[in-house]
Amino acid sequence: MFTHSIRRRLVIGSAALTATALALAGCGRSNDAPAGGSQPTTSVSEGPATGNLTVWAMGTEGENLPKLMEQFKQANPGVNVTVTPIPWDAAHNKFTTAITANTLPDAAMVGTTWMGEFADLGALDPTPQGFDNSGFYPGALDTTKVGGTQYGVPWYVETRLVYYRKDLAAKAGFSTPPTDWDGLKAMAKAMKEKAGAKYGINLQPGGDGSWQTVMPFAWSAGANITGDDQKSFTFDTPEMQEGLKYYQSFFTEKLAGTDLPPNQTEAQFVNGQVPMFISGPWMAGSVAKIGGDAIKPNIGVFQIPKNKTSTSFVGGSDFVVFKSSKNKDSAWKLVKYLSDPKTQAAWFKMSSDLPAVKSAWQDPSIASDPLLPVFGKQLEDAKAPPAIVNWEQVAKAFDTEVEKMAKAGQSPADTAKTIQTKASQIGTGGS
Repeated sequence: MFTHSIRRRLVIGSAALTATALALAGCGRSNDAPAGGSQPTTSVSEGPATGNLTVWAMGTEGENLPKLMEQFKQANPGVNVTVTPIPWDAAHNKFTTAITANTLPDAAMVGTTWMGEFADLGALDPTPQGFDNSGFYPGALDTTKVGGTQYGVPWYVETRLVYYRKDLAAKAGFSTPPTDWDGLKAMAKAMKEKAGAKYGINLQPGGDGSWQTVMPFAWSAGANITGDDQKSFTFDTPEMQEGLKYYQSFFTEKLAGTDLPPNQTEAQFVNGQVPMFISGPWMAGSVAKIGGDAIKPNIGVFQIPKNKTSTSFVGGSDFVVFKSSKNKDSAWKLVKYLSDPKTQAAWFKMSSDLPAVKSAWQDPSIASDPLLPVFGKQLEDAKAPPAIVNWEQVAKAFDTEVEKMAKAGQSPADTAKTIQTKASQIGTGGS
């Protein structure tokens, strides 16, 4: 699984929930030379891009990118850009096949959890000097760093917040959303006891991608996935157990359910059956589509409640240049163009993908939205899994053990220990 694929892509009209807001994914950090990595020795030349460039992009991004490339070509008349859209479910195999056959494009959109694998295969060109890395969200930039070297830049981002029904929260006695763990638990109980909900909150009881909902609680308790060297795992720690224990408590106290039918989060939210859930920006449009105008004023979001920190998950996609490119200088000029704040704001209006560059959030199309600025604030404290080759396998093992914990009552201590054992057997991978 890759982070981008978990979100459901929706085509949302500009009228849906006050703006185009609401379908996305991404990542960030802030030094030109990453600690422990090699200092970039090249820089992008002055002058316009020239020659031919081939670009791959997935999903709706692949469909929309040619429109943006027309603007790039107007600013660089001597360049020709060919964009190939690729379905997400076929993309990974297409990339790995092309790496083996040496038939890669010049540049491409790459899912954040693929960065470690592609860098280990020697396919990615290190990011040259001249990029303002301080402008990216820190967690997003971290997804571009493998073994201390930066490859590419964050292109667009998403993070997770707690959604809640404002009207039912008021009925439960909450005029403002909670800010810490105790407050979230109290609100979930009140939603059930005073607002008539079946469950106070919808939390994923294991299964594909559940780590993305669990890890924010573990990160907020001070846990990490790997050591600083990214060569060993650190799942079996008191901090990880604390996050797992808090997560499990919602199920043992019947504030979250293991019996909810899948893929009905929006409907359960609209009918008041489960008036809280954790997800990304795209869900606001999805809820509004089901609930209509009546539900829109009652959709609220708040940051991941604080333990030691208030840390969420950051997802999205990066943009890279491949080492095999015959036109690297122009390819990096394209990447630089894509990371310009004005381009990022224009891309949001085309795609609803949230900018990885912080200053682009000042654009009125984002700043005036009632929900999106909260996502922007959360992105200041958001993490992604480490860029290691075997993360996908580790994530599946994590999801399996979380399901045992939520559904069968496996203890948080045993859950953390088993995840650690399985992850260590899998290894971080890489050469």
